Amino acid sequence: MRRLLVATAGHVDHGKSALVRALTGVEPDRWEEERRRGLTIDLGFAATRLPSGRDVAFVDVPGHERFLDNALAGLAAAPAVCFVVAADQGWQRQSDDHRDAIAALGIGTGVLVISRCDLAPDAVDEVRRRVRAEFAPTGLAEAPIVAVSSTTGDGLDELRARLDGLQVSSGAAGEDRPDGDDDAPVRLWIDRAFSISGAGTVVTGSLGAGRIAGGDRLRLVGRQADRQVDVRGIRRHDEDVAEVGAWSRVALNLRGLAAEDLGRGDVLLAPERWHLTETVDVRRASGLPVDQVGEHLSMFVGTAAVPVRVRALDGDHARLRLSRRLPLRLDDAAVLVDPGGGGVRAGVRVMDVDPPELTRRGAASARARTLRGRPPGGDLAAEVRRRGAVSVDALVRFGVVGSRTADPGAESVRRIADLFVDADAVQAWATTLRRKVVEAESGEPLTDGITRGAALDLLGLPECARREPAVLDAVVVAAEVQEHAGRLRTALRRDLGDAEAAMQMLERRLRQDPFRAPEADELRGLGLGRRELAAAEARGRVLRLPGEVVLLPDAPARAMRVLSSLEPEFTAGRAREALGTTRRVAIPLLEHLDGRGWTRRIDAGRRTVVR
Repeated sequence: MRRLLVATAGHVDHGKSALVRALTGVEPDRWEEERRRGLTIDLGFAATRLPSGRDVAFVDVPGHERFLDNALAGLAAAPAVCFVVAADQGWQRQSDDHRDAIAALGIGTGVLVISRCDLAPDAVDEVRRRVRAEFAPTGLAEAPIVAVSSTTGDGLDELRARLDGLQVSSGAAGEDRPDGDDDAPVRLWIDRAFSISGAGTVVTGSLGAGRIAGGDRLRLVGRQADRQVDVRGIRRHDEDVAEVGAWSRVALNLRGLAAEDLGRGDVLLAPERWHLTETVDVRRASGLPVDQVGEHLSMFVGTAAVPVRVRALDGDHARLRLSRRLPLRLDDAAVLVDPGGGGVRAGVRVMDVDPPELTRRGAASARARTLRGRPPGGDLAAEVRRRGAVSVDALVRFGVVGSRTADPGAESVRRIADLFVDADAVQAWATTLRRKVVEAESGEPLTDGITRGAALDLLGLPECARREPAVLDAVVVAAEVQEHAGRLRTALRRDLGDAEAAMQMLERRLRQDPFRAPEADELRGLGLGRRELAAAEARGRVLRLPGEVVLLPDAPARAMRVLSSLEPEFTAGRAREALGTTRRVAIPLLEHLDGRGWTRRIDAGRRTVVR
């Protein structure tokens, strides 16, 4: 069954709470002071079932200007609004603030209500015209207008029908989401935290996306805590449930946590699914140009209110420095408010939760140009190009892609393992790699290119790309270099530079007597030390065995032809005699053959050829 979550809005004393009571039969004002004064101070909550069977929950927000922060906390978590203007009072000052907040948050779904029509029936048409004009520039320009009386009940059935027909939109992109997104990662902004005798700590909030079940482990991020918590129990609309999905008012019983350690603006998250940031780049969605809003403001997002420092990049884009880390992602809506009581200054949309530093002269202007060209919903190619390579998981946390299985969807982006890599960056790294390998080979004949570790240092790959071997593999292929024995080189070189003549003399000697390996001092006399022999081995020109035994690479195959003619079981001494060599050569050579699986030891003294 489709679920609906609606926040009220409008000037103080225009009948918002009375309307909720009339629709639900529930008193939304929770505090005795609110009921005594007839003034909503904090958020109120109520739920009912519409005639179609659709569940609807209301978040009743205060209308007084002194409680704008509470109103924003209620509006920010709701996908739809019920905006109330009293027929007997008409449009008022706080109507402006709440309209601006709705526009700032990008709420594009709702019903406009003219309340108390029984007190001023002749004024309804004029108020209707004013309400339509005030909302003309907003996402509620085409919202239905219903005239009601909570006292007489007139218009309530029509209002219920209008609410029943609402199709909730995402706001910025305008995509229909009638049931929210139960598969999205959980982010529950907390609006209340309290203790119940026998139950312990309970938090409440409006769940806009994801699904929570009893026993789930969530991450709590708040002003006093950042820890894992377990969900002990769930209530939805005053009923115990095993799990709850999007667009629901929920109360969660949390295990092992004191209520005094929690507060409004703290948030429960699906673990490992959210990026916490203190710096975001934003685009103005409504209100004043961001270069006119001031430098020190309060930012409202979800139920959180945090001081921010605004650095305007141009009139429509700004960088915000938050006073604490918040779990934000691409396209989140936020409201900038004057903390001195100047009301809503602007509504913004998050464009980047991991922006680059602005350190060079002219960097701010360049960043503004980049953001101006970025489409709503983000630009995957631009995000990858800026970083060179980035993990898919990071892009999911940023909100740039929807899932780990996302396709790059652009020729300029390659998927390599669990990374998105910029194709031009791969080619640039390949050009650099080939140049460095050629320089290494030209500078020292005995050096076979460079190691993989040296290549990573020379290329300066992003850290995520350094940790993923497949990225360097792709660069190696693009560079048209080869990898042999752990080194990268342009081709399989054979010559040894100044040691080439000595190497050829050794090769001639071993071709004449394959198993008569020179002694170490003989090799040094030829000018073939460890460095020269290591280079020769890397070029495939010698086989080096333990004990400084040096043979030609085909020595094992030659030895097998001799050993295959012996009796089925032979000793090391018999093998030495047949090969015409010494024990110094025969023992490591036989062990090498054992290691290849060409011969096999029967016991301590005998071997056999593996047929």
